[in-house]
Amino acid sequence: MFLVVFRNRKRADIDAAAYAADAAAMDALARQQPGFLSFKSYTADDGEVIALSEWDDEAAALAWRRVAAHAQVQGRGRAEYYDSYSLLAGTPTRIHHFERSKP
Repeated sequence: MFLVVFRNRKRADIDAAAYAADAAAMDALARQQPGFLSFKSYTADDGEVIALSEWDDEAAALAWRRVAAHAQVQGRGRAEYYDSYSLLAGTPTRIHHFERSKP
């Protein structure tokens, strides 16, 4: 498993409808990519967003980064949507899992 954590703060003046349309399009496109496992996004009380995507491996995540439509929206994000962001990516060194057994 390879994780990509995208932490961001959006600009106060973004076009919310355009952002939502781009986000929906990228979600649909990412789900079609080989090696895609999951995507979830969380918004903190202070407005910071954490978007977490899971991929089979680093090659799958890097291939997603190079998809032309994704690269185009990334550029629009820097120009129009984000005040700041950071991206963390890597293979977890430990994974723990718990699931309650059903009676």
